[in-house]
Amino acid sequence: MLSMQSIGKAYRTDMVETHALRDFSLEVEPGEFVAVTGPSGSGKTTFLSIAGLLESFDGGRYVLDGDDVSALNDTERSRLRNEKIGFIFQGFNLISDLNLFDNVDVPLRYRGLGKQDRRARIEYALERVGLASRQKHMPSQLSGGQQQRVAIARALAGKPAFLLADEPTGNLDSLMARQVMDMLSEINEQGMTIVMVTHDPDLARRASRNIQIVDGQVTDFRLYEPANRHEHETALEV
Repeated sequence: MLSMQSIGKAYRTDMVETHALRDFSLEVEPGEFVAVTGPSGSGKTTFLSIAGLLESFDGGRYVLDGDDVSALNDTERSRLRNEKIGFIFQGFNLISDLNLFDNVDVPLRYRGLGKQDRRARIEYALERVGLASRQKHMPSQLSGGQQQRVAIARALAGKPAFLLADEPTGNLDSLMARQVMDMLSEINEQGMTIVMVTHDPDLARRASRNIQIVDGQVTDFRLYEPANRHEHETALEV
């Protein structure tokens, strides 16, 4: 699904060169739920941007669902990003003056999908997150947890190869955070691949695998037993 081999990324100014990722390698198999953790400045954001095809990289190889990203131009990367990746952001990124239906519809319109196809995808996605009856509501009429569920529906409507979640519970209280994580776990159990960046170790334990990034490199892998994913207990070092 996602294969990064020896990825390097440096940011340069006239005076300073900062290496955000160094010889970064990661494999994510179809159907996995992988949590990415690490301290501030470790390279999580850069990994997220490269994985989501929002940013280029300096060296190495990135293969996404069979496509070698390094061989693609900007237009081809944009097409691949729109077709293969569903994004879930910490800040929801909903358009305040559009109702739920239209918020989910926006990225589908950019893909040039027909009206009937879009409607079927939107209704299915909103039903899947439990908000089918509120599709004409505005974002301001929803709680934070409900707004994040709309964001999840927007990502699912595109039928992506995997979901890339950036601190998806960062703006939620503990109850709403648990509800959103329950939903992501359910979606993963139905076969969707999820890569989630988080600073919260308790949320990371909800994933099937946890990797830690320090100084731009993967330093630790933890694999969680399926039976213990919701109990937040035993981790097996591998």
